[in-house]
Amino acid sequence: MKEGPDPEPGEGQVLVEVRACGVCRTDLHVVDGELPDAKVPITPGHEVVGRVLRLGPGASRFRPGDRVGIPWLGFACGRCSFCRSGRENLCAQARFTGYQIDGGYSDRALADERFALALPASYDDAHAAPLLCAGLIGYRAWNIVHAARRLGLFGFGAAAHIVVQLAIHAGQEVFAFSRPGDREAQDFARSLGASWAGASGEAPPRALDAAILFAPAGELVPEALRRLERGGTVVCAGIHMSDIPAFPYALLWGERSVRSVANLTRRDGEEFLQLAPRIPVRTEVRRYPLPEANQALADLRNGRIRGAAVLVA
Repeated sequence: MKEGPDPEPGEGQVLVEVRACGVCRTDLHVVDGELPDAKVPITPGHEVVGRVLRLGPGASRFRPGDRVGIPWLGFACGRCSFCRSGRENLCAQARFTGYQIDGGYSDRALADERFALALPASYDDAHAAPLLCAGLIGYRAWNIVHAARRLGLFGFGAAAHIVVQLAIHAGQEVFAFSRPGDREAQDFARSLGASWAGASGEAPPRALDAAILFAPAGELVPEALRRLERGGTVVCAGIHMSDIPAFPYALLWGERSVRSVANLTRRDGEEFLQLAPRIPVRTEVRRYPLPEANQALADLRNGRIRGAAVLVA
């Protein structure tokens, strides 16, 4: 912890009083130096909920007192072919909150107003925070396979506990895979509507049409392929993953596919934040005071979080 002056909002920026900030596995990857080109030193945190305190020159989307969310995507150029085709998540000049832009493990944060999001009033600050990454990245990954009848979720943490609710609402049958021996995660998945829950490495009772991997473990890719029906898709939803081991072509044959999801777009945010209160998506959170941020990271690293960890003011 350190004390410092409030940052000054620049052109098109807003200064936000942080009320809550989710603790995400990507924060661990940043802290552990597993992601290249991080700003050092960096204030982590990209599931930021707060109130606008001041506007920088030219900022006009929000007013002081408005509640906003600051997500992972903090800037995109708006000019490249990716931005112009609605894929700003792939912009080569994109910059990310809590990685290249100081984030929400603080009582003040700056945001480009164009990339801040209005939040549903039905969520309090702590319960809104996980929607901003676990929810948004989960939504983007789920959108790819929303038509699958049988969906597997590997790694039942913050994102999966939101996606299972999207899937059940859409009429999908969900199969949840956790770390071996994690009965609490399996019980949690069943309580949210999963028809089956077991350990990764166990065979579900029926073949999957699709699977989403939230666990950053490359060895789960061939495991997920092994559980797929012909024509199925494995979506890798993490920003970082250990190396995928070699696997026999027979696992991929039959028009199975493996693809990744990178980051999010503002459109993802707008769509999901309109959908979440209609379902309604329920987020389960464990609160930590800001000075206990390192304890929250340690608990996340060691699998001691049910749902999502959130730092609160």
